[in-house]
Amino acid sequence: MTRQEILIELKKVLSPYTLDKEALATIDENTDLIKDLKINSANLVDIIIDAETKYNIEIDYDAADKMVNVGGCIDVIEEKTNQQT
Repeated sequence: MTRQEILIELKKVLSPYTLDKEALATIDENTDLIKDLKINSANLVDIIIDAETKYNIEIDYDAADKMVNVGGCIDVIEEKTNQQT
């Protein structure tokens, strides 16, 4: 799975939690989940759980700490899915 493919799928994961839908349409790897997308910090756990389910991966605490922006999320998903092969 390419980074672009992960980004497209990640938008679907983030959508229910994003208050700024306009910003979601134009996200890139530098987009901050809380500042740019206006995602409530309490929902970050829900996003991690949804990503774990979608990609059939387990995200540990260290990896979760990296998921503050879109690029960090892609890095973690890419790393965890590559560990499965």
